[in-house]
Amino acid sequence: MDKRVQFDFEIEFSNGGGLQGQEFRLDIEGDDISDEDLAKYIVEDMRLLMVGEVRIFNKKIITEKHKRKSVEDNAGQ
Repeated sequence: MDKRVQFDFEIEFSNGGGLQGQEFRLDIEGDDISDEDLAKYIVEDMRLLMVGEVRIFNKKIITEKHKRKSVEDNAGQ
């Protein structure tokens, strides 16, 4: 089975406002991901701009099949 990370997050934008997520899940490679790498992953994956601070809470690694197709899977389509 694949690994996913489930977590809560808060993002503050440098131009005001913010974004929150609860029990958000993302596919990960390997058995763990640092909070710093997870924050970068969220920002890049959601294509967010003007990001100030990102806070990660209640992070846990779960065993669950990945939901997205891999790069290899997409190449065959």
